[in-house]
Amino acid sequence: MNEDRSMLAQTNWDDLRAFMAVARAGGLAAAAKDVGSSAPTLGRKMLALERALDRELFIRRTHGYDLTDAGHQLLQDLESVSNEIGRLTARTDHDRLPLVKISAGSWTSHALARNWKEIVGSPPDVRLRFVSSETYLSLSRREISIAIRNRRPTETGLAARKLAGNEFAIYALQTAPDDWIIHTVETPSSLWARARAKSGFYHEVNSPRLAMDLALSGAGQLILPTFIGDHEKDLIRRSGPIDELAHDAWLVFHDDDRNLPEIRRVIDRIYNLRKR
Repeated sequence: MNEDRSMLAQTNWDDLRAFMAVARAGGLAAAAKDVGSSAPTLGRKMLALERALDRELFIRRTHGYDLTDAGHQLLQDLESVSNEIGRLTARTDHDRLPLVKISAGSWTSHALARNWKEIVGSPPDVRLRFVSSETYLSLSRREISIAIRNRRPTETGLAARKLAGNEFAIYALQTAPDDWIIHTVETPSSLWARARAKSGFYHEVNSPRLAMDLALSGAGQLILPTFIGDHEKDLIRRSGPIDELAHDAWLVFHDDDRNLPEIRRVIDRIYNLRKR
């Protein structure tokens, strides 16, 4: 008995709550709606729980999941304490909103943050965590929930929707000199600008956003995506779209999560903001 308690103490309560949902529903599909997960993800969680507890909890049949004797015993044990655990772990109203983590490059993150009201809904039905990064974070390991990338994913288990493509141009204040402003993050646009600034004077910064702050102060010119530059009323375009920097944009998410209500809502809202 003490060994059983020790193993349970090392198990995540959310996994035990998911077990209770599957046990009561008699299957994955109905339980998935209750716990806010997809059926395949829930199935993997139950298998992992059985391995963690070193016992078979379910008899898996074509019509659903039946409990083994060990499963019945675990359900009985958990029901005796679930109300108390629920009381102790109750979250605030704000925390009850599902968290959706969105990763994108600096400029796309800036544009998404500018439109946060449209993404969270009215009244809000999700919480957002913006993760600005020029490198790809892992959807498979759930480092993030949704990513915006410049190419279609090739990894197994990922799905995508195509957004409007990105174009880039040169921007500056009307009175700014031709000196370049370049950030040290190695993106195609920064490398393109650096190649053209070799023979002249240029300013160097360590972040894309700081580069735009310098441009807005009149220090020089820089490359911006048109969905950013065209919305800065003080900046003017000094070039047409630069063909070699144009690229596609993809909304990427894990295939197991695409039908989760909160993921589906955020995907649709971002798509409507940046649809083709």
